[in-house]
Amino acid sequence: MSGRCSQAACVAPDEVGCLVGEASPHLCKHWQQKTDAEAADRAGAVEDGARLPWTGNALGSMDIGFLAGKSRTRLVGLFGASESGKTSLLGAWYLLLGRNMGSDDISFAGSLTLEGWENIAGSLRWNAMHGPAFPPHTSSGTGRHPGLLHLDLNVNEVRRDILFADAPGEWFSRWAVRRDAEEATGALWVSDASDVLIVVADSDALAGPRLGIARTNLVSLLRRVGAERRGRPVALVWTKGDVKVDVPMRHAITQAADLVLGNYRTFSVSMHSDSGQETHNKGRGLIELFEWVLTVPEMPFHRPVELQPERELLRQVGGVYV
Repeated sequence: MSGRCSQAACVAPDEVGCLVGEASPHLCKHWQQKTDAEAADRAGAVEDGARLPWTGNALGSMDIGFLAGKSRTRLVGLFGASESGKTSLLGAWYLLLGRNMGSDDISFAGSLTLEGWENIAGSLRWNAMHGPAFPPHTSSGTGRHPGLLHLDLNVNEVRRDILFADAPGEWFSRWAVRRDAEEATGALWVSDASDVLIVVADSDALAGPRLGIARTNLVSLLRRVGAERRGRPVALVWTKGDVKVDVPMRHAITQAADLVLGNYRTFSVSMHSDSGQETHNKGRGLIELFEWVLTVPEMPFHRPVELQPERELLRQVGGVYV
């Protein structure tokens, strides 16, 4: 399709597709059709050389093959309802990495998506106008795929490429009810492609006025993840851990997780540090969870038939997805 995006930050060529995430560029409100002369000029330019598929924004699913040609890539999927803290968790990890996380075993070595990281982490910083705030809600749209945020890390003196799927919670709520729902294709892709699974339990929602609905939705999500797990490592993460959840509610969630997940890890994280401890501005439980995500052994599992074309692409460019 001949055209261009009116947004300066989106400079992807026609062949790559819409980096905002629309299934086809012409569905994006920023897309502008090219004239015949402009299309001819573009065709001539492509013959001279290929452009890189990334621009600093979040990667798309089509870009995984280019990254996998470098080394084994670990994809981490975060599963949770809307406003449960998934994007804030990613932003907090990014900011902690910038301060070396207080760990000599993990250090930042690069990223193909620095602009994407800044888009979600910028809200968490202090600035001249206002104090830190939570990142904006990750929007959803029919036919879109999740944004993939990339980190190149030194983990125990070994270079690792890690991808994190930043997807809207509405996808997972629909996917939990019906696996093949048309509005949940992005959630299904995250489930099928991820190597490590994180299920987010929103402490604030489970202690709030709509705690019954929050419990029902989380139990449904746990059941879906359990059915799709196929032996992969799973963690149940209580976000907003500074909010107190009643013991019966916490017990009910734990009991449901035990029943459908079997073997899993539990973490509690918060943006607020424990009072009286020398962990100011490091939050609570964030580093421990991040270390687990990076070091937990992966279990081989059978990838669905729908991912076969992607697997073949990875083989062609030297990837090792099996």
